[in-house]
Order: sequence, then C-alpha cells, then structure tokens
Amino acid sequence: MRLVYFGTPAMSVPPLQALVAAGHDVALVVTRADKRRGRGGELSPSPVKAAALELGIPVSHVVDDVLGHGIELGVVVAFGQLIKPHVLAEVPMVNLHFSLLPRWRGAAPVERALLAGDTETGVCLMQLEQSLDTGPIYDTVKVPIAATTSADVLRRELMAVGTQQLVRCLAAPLPVPVPQQGEPLYAAKIVPSELRIDWSQPAAHIDRLVRLGGAWAVFRGKRVKVLSIETVAIGEPSLEVPVPGLRLVVVQPEGKAPMAFADFARGARPEPNEMFE
Repeated sequence: MRLVYFGTPAMSVPPLQALVAAGHDVALVVTRADKRRGRGGELSPSPVKAAALELGIPVSHVVDDVLGHGIELGVVVAFGQLIKPHVLAEVPMVNLHFSLLPRWRGAAPVERALLAGDTETGVCLMQLEQSLDTGPIYDTVKVPIAATTSADVLRRELMAVGTQQLVRCLAAPLPVPVPQQGEPLYAAKIVPSELRIDWSQPAAHIDRLVRLGGAWAVFRGKRVKVLSIETVAIGEPSLEVPVPGLRLVVVQPEGKAPMAFADFARGARPEPNEMFE
C-alpha cells in the first residue's frame, strides 16, 4: 500500500521499519518539528525523523502535506497531535493504541494501566477519528501484565506485539471495524507530583509507582529517586523499610549516581527512627 506514517518517539520507530520491510510504499513521514537540546541549543530530530531519513523517506512537520499525493492509508503510532477533519476526509487512517479500548484512552495508557494494577492490557488497531481514541476497532491483541513488570518492559512488549499486528493486518484488506464497547477510562499524562511516593499508601501501590519509573521521595529536604524496591516480610517501618512489606534496593540521591540503598544509608547515618518525609 502507499502509506503515510505519523509518529514521534523511539517507540514509534519499529512499526515504521517493519512496514518498509514488508514492502509497503511509505511515501511520507510526518513527525514533530526538531527540538533544541543541550547547552549549545543544537536542533535534534525526533527518533522517527532520524529513522525515516536513514530509510530514505521524505519527512514533513506539517500534517496537511499528506494531501494530494494519492495516499491509500495513514498509519498513526504515538504521533502526539490530533489530525483535523479535512485531512481525515481525504486520507483514511488507522491508529495503533496501547490499551484495551475503551479503557485508557488518551496520552498515557501504558502508565495508567500499570499504576491502576491492571492484570492485562493490549494493543488495538483502530480507525482514527477526530475525537480522542474513540474510533471503531479492527483488531485487538491482549497482553498480560506480570506482577513485577516495569513500564519500560511493558512498552517494549506492547510495541513488539503491535508491530506484528500492524504488519499482519495491513497484509490483507482491513475488516469492517467494530465499535468500542464498555465504560471509557481516560489516561491523563503522568505529572511529576504523582511520582512522589506517599508512604501512607499500601505497599502494592508504591511498588507499582516505582515500576512506573521516575518515583521519588524526600530525605532531609532533598529529593531521592527510588529506582528499585523489593517485597519483604512484614516488619516495623524504618528508614530501610519505610512501608511494612517493602525494602529499598537502588536509589539515586539528588546530584549523584544511582547506588545501592545500603550504601546510601551508611553515608546518611540516619538517627534512630529517622524516616523519609
């Protein structure tokens, strides 16, 4: 098929590469504009733009550039922008969405599923509509969420499953899509304040927060990232076990490299019964 591909982050690169490898004619890639990064302020392309240029595919930052080029289908994978009706009227589009729709529509479906303690999620290939993640579904693949899975691991698994799903579904005419069924839940973007550990929460919630990535706590007025924890036998709360049932394993104090929590505790020399804020 003659395709246009919409995507931005690194997780959107494998489907693009797979579509090209499967023999599709990707006529154009649309992604976000280059961003300035680093002290020098040099422009840096999105991961999808970098991959497209390596593949020799033209790249645009303007959605309307897809019009008038005989595109049969648009493929959207974590593009990050809504596509306006006049474009959808000319170019039919499918969207690879990483949840079991209508549960977790929106920007952070993987993170919200993990944080909520869902035991499964999945990938939906859906028809793109102007409204957010409301289109009917062509195909669904379910993926279990293990009790120890991190968000990074889950994203990689979902992308691998979704890439295979996309290539499989586009190898034949798409079936008639089926309307979404069930109660919608919206996956708002995770904000930094949500990642602060509240030690009054149950151990299971804190465990999921750490597996989400970016969890942090405060000790003596300074931020400490909590990179890894483990479950332990129930005991009395202390600095080493701020919540009964959990033990900190790897932390990263502000301005320092990651370290074993035991090393952090030895260096901090906490007073008796001194705990995280």
